[in-house]
Amino acid sequence: MTVQIEVVERVTPELANAFARLVPQLSRSAAVPDDEALTRLISSDAITVLVARSGPDIAGSLTLVTFPLPTGTRAWIEDVVVDESARGQGIGEALTVRALELARQAGARTVDLTSRPSRTAAGRLYERAGFQLRDSRLYRYSLD
Repeated sequence: MTVQIEVVERVTPELANAFARLVPQLSRSAAVPDDEALTRLISSDAITVLVARSGPDIAGSLTLVTFPLPTGTRAWIEDVVVDESARGQGIGEALTVRALELARQAGARTVDLTSRPSRTAAGRLYERAGFQLRDSRLYRYSLD
């Protein structure tokens, strides 16, 4: 089946339903974004939300964040999720390849992402796409 990647331009009931289905598969602790949160997300100049279709339905999503820094434009790939029923069809790879194209077009010098070590299939996908594992420490400060 062919995978089609789309840049999200507006919030629709289909998009809201897809995020209601996909977000819990990505994070058990994250709240599902409502229409207002989705609108803020897709209207941000720094954010590009991609969705993937395998057939007529949205089967995955990826968020690309692109931002200027004093050392050059950078990009992050965040919140990549493919529906459990559609995994193994190349959807994650198609989303990643399209995100890298968009980051390159935006003039990004690098694209970073994080992935839990337990997500071995995702790690293999990112390495096949050309990402290199960095010897770095990730720090997080929780504002909750």
